[in-house]
Amino acid sequence: MKKCSFIITLLIYCLFNVSFSNAQTLKVGAAIRVITPDPLLPVSGGIGTPKPAKEKKGDLFARAMVFEKGGTRIAIVNVDNLGWTSILGNKSRALIKGIPPENILIGATHTHSGPDAYAFPDATGKSSADLKYLDWCVQQIADAVNEAVSKLEPASLKIAVDEAKGKIAYNYYAPALYDPRCGVIQAIATTGGKQGKPIATLVNYAVHPEVLGSGRGILSPDLCGPLYDRIESKAGGIALFMNGAQGGMVTADTRLEYGKEGAGQKEANTWEECIRIGELLADEALRIVEKAPVLENPNLYCVARKIEFPVDSEVMRYILKNSPLKHELNKENVVSTQLNLLNIGPAQILTIPGEALPNIGYYVKRNMPTKMPFLFGLTNDAFGYMLTKVDFNSFKRYDYVSRTSLGEMTGEIYIEQALKLVKDSPKPQ
Repeated sequence: MKKCSFIITLLIYCLFNVSFSNAQTLKVGAAIRVITPDPLLPVSGGIGTPKPAKEKKGDLFARAMVFEKGGTRIAIVNVDNLGWTSILGNKSRALIKGIPPENILIGATHTHSGPDAYAFPDATGKSSADLKYLDWCVQQIADAVNEAVSKLEPASLKIAVDEAKGKIAYNYYAPALYDPRCGVIQAIATTGGKQGKPIATLVNYAVHPEVLGSGRGILSPDLCGPLYDRIESKAGGIALFMNGAQGGMVTADTRLEYGKEGAGQKEANTWEECIRIGELLADEALRIVEKAPVLENPNLYCVARKIEFPVDSEVMRYILKNSPLKHELNKENVVSTQLNLLNIGPAQILTIPGEALPNIGYYVKRNMPTKMPFLFGLTNDAFGYMLTKVDFNSFKRYDYVSRTSLGEMTGEIYIEQALKLVKDSPKPQ
């Protein structure tokens, strides 16, 4: 009888430990949805009336990557669009099962060749955005995340950050003032303790995908499309692209005279140039992550915090108050948004709810306690450009980015709140 009791106890102990071990194992899943409108819709490159699209080059996507370990589950989603507001993001979050809404990060790639998702109002207060299309995208994003959850499987990670070489990006305002670092997170399926094929590869790099722009009558993911194709054909799995601090004005390097600038600068604004830049960035990302050590069961941490920005810009007030998306102002001329911090193994990730200028990105990264800092720009919201107060309206070059910013204090508030979140959170390890 004692022997029987011992065997039963041993079995229970083994089952408990197996269950506990499985619960503490990192799992990753990924999925995609095509969000190309059919028929094609006009494309938006910013404030103003969208331009008619006569053709498409590549499909637009919603791409999701889900991480799980213990009681923590996180989703990272990229949407091929100029921007994706929290109004649309929250609609998707309400349709997603098994993930806390605050743990779902939705960022725009910032392609300038996608349909208007801001629903910009014209001078009469009317918008030409297709709200039915946007609602359909909301569902597609939720479906992609839900499918990624259903595909969760044990995984290891490779994470690396290094400079991407070659003619990829530059700062249109001052060529060398941009961040050339590319961050990569690659999840690899693990079966029976053996490494399998990549599940997903996430690329984080600061650049405006505006090779084509909105004035050529082409709907396209721009350089992100060839990047997806290249990574998936060479490495397998699903590719994601999360933008960085690319404001003012870090753009694709399409200059025909490499290294020069000036009025009348000739550029190669073609689909072939999208392919060249997208494939080059993909190759660099795979090179950077190739020699990274395999992290067999890295830690996972996620925290969210609400922050507020005053809306001092008359242009931005008009957009927020007249867009049919119905933006909510918590107080008079104040908007709130969500700031996220993620630790994935040795990497730390902060979200940016807009287009931060590169000096903000450099400063925040320098104060993150890791050698692998990631910034996800245009994530959770896309409130225009984010400048520090010393840059705001300081130079003629900054007239446009100042006018399309929430205000003088946006960058200052972001830096303060982001670094406070870093200080209050555990260090990545």
